[in-house]
Amino acid sequence: MAMPYFLTGLFSLSLLFGCATGQLSAVSAAALTGAQSAVELCLSMAGAICLWSGVMTLMDRCGLSEKLAALLRPLLRRILPNASRDSETLAALSANVSANLLGLGNAATPLGIRAATRMAQGCSGVASDELCRLVVLNTASIQLLPTTVAAVRSAHGCAAPFDILPAVWLSSVLSVSAGLLAARGLQAVWRR
Repeated sequence: MAMPYFLTGLFSLSLLFGCATGQLSAVSAAALTGAQSAVELCLSMAGAICLWSGVMTLMDRCGLSEKLAALLRPLLRRILPNASRDSETLAALSANVSANLLGLGNAATPLGIRAATRMAQGCSGVASDELCRLVVLNTASIQLLPTTVAAVRSAHGCAAPFDILPAVWLSSVLSVSAGLLAARGLQAVWRR
């Protein structure tokens, strides 16, 4: 909600300082160059996103994503035991985590929203501990294939966009572990 105000203030300050320093033409040129670069990046990433979304669709059609989700279900039952009691919620959770593992955040978002909506039923406006853990899992998701990051690196001319895999694996496992530990710790503190 505050982001539009922040961006409007930033834009206004840029214009004000551009006028005050006599660099208004440089400010407008930078704005146009930035807009052009943003459009070029979006177009160059569109191909990679389409490719990996197609891969996800193929995985769905051949049943591979369901097998991956089945592998994740025992872990999800330990992390989110109440949500796992409902088969539709568990299916959405499994598909969400599977899409995140493949680095397809765009495909994971609707599945995460579906799972969160089902988990929020009966919470009377207050997020449950499990719903908070779901947010942590989605925010700091473990990624086996960081496809979006690789697409950005490739768009900027990187010769080996997937050479960051070991660092991504380590950092994502550490961030999910830290997030889940923090959620458990805050859960205990909040109940006191």
